[in-house]
Amino acid sequence: MQISSRFSVAVHIISLLKLYGNPMLTSDYIAGSVNTNPVVVRRILGMLKKSGFVAINRGNGGAYLIKDIKDITMLDLYRSVSEIEKEKLFRIHNNPNPDCPVGANIQETVSNTFIAAQNAMERLLEVTTLADIVSNLSKKIEKK
Repeated sequence: MQISSRFSVAVHIISLLKLYGNPMLTSDYIAGSVNTNPVVVRRILGMLKKSGFVAINRGNGGAYLIKDIKDITMLDLYRSVSEIEKEKLFRIHNNPNPDCPVGANIQETVSNTFIAAQNAMERLLEVTTLADIVSNLSKKIEKK
């Protein structure tokens, strides 16, 4: 089980646009930084555009931020690129054996713990903005 890398790539893209995207960056440039295919970058940029975080000039244009990063939480970004439904981060295997005492009770037993874990993660993401991330990133870049 793993959260899609789209989330970390989206954080990378927004950070790159904030730090180096004046006036804008092409998907090829972004792909070079992320070290992935430009098609992957364009797909994620499309999601970020749909969420109102970036705008895209087609052709040789590029992407640029249209929302202040202090107004974008990590939860906003996570939800913009994630296909995970609320309280569905952890999948519970289907059809455990109902004749087995563990199988008959495992889903109900772990469900609340899984929901609580997702809620805790989302609460942390909700209070962390992209401005926080970019600030920490900038400090690391300055040290090198």
